[in-house]
Amino acid sequence: MAAPKKGRKAPGAPGRPGRALALITIVILALAGVMFASGHTTPRLGIDLAGGTSITLKAQNEPGQPNAINKTNMDTAVSIMERRVNGMGVSESEVQTQGTDNIIVNIPKGTNSEQAREQVGTTAKLYFRQVLTVTQGTPMPDPAKTPKPNPSSTGKPAAKDPKDKGKSTPNPTSTATSQGRAVTDALKAPTPNPSGTTGSKSPDPKKTPTPPAPDPATKKLQDAFVALDCTKPAQREKAGDGIKPSEPTIACGLGTDGKTWEKYILGPAELEGTDVKKAGGTFDTQRALWKVDMEFTSKGSDKFSKTTAKLMKQQAPMNQFGIVLDGNVVSAPSVNQVLSGNAEITGSFTQESAQELGNILSYGSLPLTFKEQSVTTVTPALGSDQLKAGLIAGAIGLALVVIYLVLYYRGLSFVALLSLLVSGVLTYTIMTLLGPTINFALNLPAVCGAIVAIGITADSFIVYFERIRDEIRDGRTLRPAVERAWPRARRTILVSDFVSLLSAVVLYVVTVGKVQGFAFTLGLTTLLDVVVVFLFTKPLMTLLAAKTKFFGNGHKWSGLDPKRLGVQPPLRRTRRVSAPTEPKEA
Repeated sequence: MAAPKKGRKAPGAPGRPGRALALITIVILALAGVMFASGHTTPRLGIDLAGGTSITLKAQNEPGQPNAINKTNMDTAVSIMERRVNGMGVSESEVQTQGTDNIIVNIPKGTNSEQAREQVGTTAKLYFRQVLTVTQGTPMPDPAKTPKPNPSSTGKPAAKDPKDKGKSTPNPTSTATSQGRAVTDALKAPTPNPSGTTGSKSPDPKKTPTPPAPDPATKKLQDAFVALDCTKPAQREKAGDGIKPSEPTIACGLGTDGKTWEKYILGPAELEGTDVKKAGGTFDTQRALWKVDMEFTSKGSDKFSKTTAKLMKQQAPMNQFGIVLDGNVVSAPSVNQVLSGNAEITGSFTQESAQELGNILSYGSLPLTFKEQSVTTVTPALGSDQLKAGLIAGAIGLALVVIYLVLYYRGLSFVALLSLLVSGVLTYTIMTLLGPTINFALNLPAVCGAIVAIGITADSFIVYFERIRDEIRDGRTLRPAVERAWPRARRTILVSDFVSLLSAVVLYVVTVGKVQGFAFTLGLTTLLDVVVVFLFTKPLMTLLAAKTKFFGNGHKWSGLDPKRLGVQPPLRRTRRVSAPTEPKEA
């Protein structure tokens, strides 16, 4: 028989099991060290276990943009929502897409759920529009009864307190409006004459003025304005739907008292939310009110300067610009001087509302409009009950596996239990570290995946043990049986784990939401099963077969007793005695 070449391992050779065991020990200690050093010693729990709010938002196409719902816009929306929620001081939120047009926002307990819903669901389409007409929900008067404007009124800036220099004034009251002006006339900003008065002339009292016939677009807008009832939420939400930023629109907004609804006709957008560089809610100690300070980009600053220069020459209410957020007028300050780089929004703000609006404006507007599909709130008590139920289910499953291993494999169950322990430690540390690293959250389906993994891991040990027993039944002793069984068991284990991993990957790709937690945990534990079997179970069996008499000699409680495995002793061969032959005669 030819000896194996030098440097090559002979078939069935044990290799170097000590190195493999040392390697996996170092890996476990390193992961545990990083876990304790990071301060994260428990896995991050999902909403269904820790408690919190889960919000499902469905994207809707913008008017005239049928293909707006795409991966780029959805990813941008997710990024903006994450920044908004984190701006509220929530560090463990989870925002992810679901399918092609849904976004799931999971916010942990301890967060104002109502505020979170407003933050993430608000599209934050911000526009600065000139106010053309404003009224407290009353229908526009008949154009024929329009009173003549006061020819002595000028477009000069109103006197302001020196302390308020460079700041816009709060919303005017409903008396400082153009309620007496015809809507069709208010849609056009008057051109001031050299004397500073408006371009309109006093009508002849002997003649009844005939208003010009409005164009169809203006007539449609006027009819929509008259029919608008801002006291009805459904009408407020639909006001201005389908109107482009470059067109006049109608909108609703709360008055300075914070209780009375006012409705507006607004001109085309002069600035957009993208022109705002940053914003924040601050308290004005001089005026004792909360406000939102805005800083514009360089391009936005130029636009704002030109807009305020135009508005300061107009009469009220056309010297106001409406700050329109998602179709609602949040403030309509008047302009008395040219402003450029900075501006402020004042009104009936509280600390919370001012900071909330500043947060929204700082992180930009969403590229899509979203409609709230569902809101699920899980209390911490319910989450704790579900976690307890999951752990109990896992303990029952583990206990059943242990009982089976002990009864059937006896001493080999010690190897299986140590392997399960190593697999459990690796799974726990990796899941804990994945929380702060990739925001992995252990939800109830993920716990189910970990429970299923107990059976998958135990199955790998069973395959290997049965191959060893087959070799012993063939008459081999334990040490060569352990090595000769490994190649056959290895192929079966790899094929089995590959099928499980493939199922987990497909499940993760084709499903959304919490089911992905199950698929992720299943895939992770399947990979760890291969690591444990190769680096721990096989080397440990090699050492036990070579170093211990309990396993090496096939003790009856080792699970490898040849008699219990049905091995028949080899038949003794009797030497055939040949009959003596008589010597031949010479």
